[in-house]
Amino acid sequence: MRYRLTFVVGLALGYVLGTKAGRERYEQLKKSARQVAQNPAVRNTAESAAQQGRQFAGKAYHAVSDKVGDRVPESVAGRVRSLRERSAHSDGSDDWGTSHR
Repeated sequence: MRYRLTFVVGLALGYVLGTKAGRERYEQLKKSARQVAQNPAVRNTAESAAQQGRQFAGKAYHAVSDKVGDRVPESVAGRVRSLRERSAHSDGSDDWGTSHR
């Protein structure tokens, strides 16, 4: 599904950039894209995908940290700590307005 969506988005982008239909067709496409993006089903799917991505990233982090251990440079370890602290003190939403819960 993700690959189809990527293909359709790429196709639409190519059409918009390559079309000679002019501004009117561009505005129609923009309006349609905005309507799709505001669709509750699309928003829920995007949030679910983001949440799943965060879960997989967390699992990957733990798997790598178990194998790498103390071999991570302090600059990287410090950055990870600061990101964890920032997310622990946030209101539960990221920069895009989606929740982490």
